[in-house]
Amino acid sequence: MGMRKFLQKYLLVILGWLFTILGIIGALLPVLPTTPFLIVALALFSKSSPRFHQMLLNNIWFGPILRQWEDKKTLSRQTKYKAYLLIILTFSISVAIVNNNIQFQLLLVVIAIALLFFIWRIKEEPLLTK
Repeated sequence: MGMRKFLQKYLLVILGWLFTILGIIGALLPVLPTTPFLIVALALFSKSSPRFHQMLLNNIWFGPILRQWEDKKTLSRQTKYKAYLLIILTFSISVAIVNNNIQFQLLLVVIAIALLFFIWRIKEEPLLTK
């Protein structure tokens, strides 16, 4: 392996871990999204580390959503509704908490709208019919 490929591989691994950490933080904080960060991490690991790529796909909490994304580039309607609910709930609480700073409230509303739009644009998993 040449030096350039070596550096590229480890840069992708480092970036993959950065986005994984941001995704985990996003699961805990209302302002950061979780799924988009983990999807980016998954893509980075797919190009650099089969072990870490598989680790994300096998994760008990995020694995099913990431596998669905990797296989079909879709999310289930239920996952999208949960995301909508969490975004609206957490950003509403955040806006209420910073009730004296209108600029920050507007920024939070804009971020929430952008996240809702991002989730809305993702294709839904087709419903199975009997």
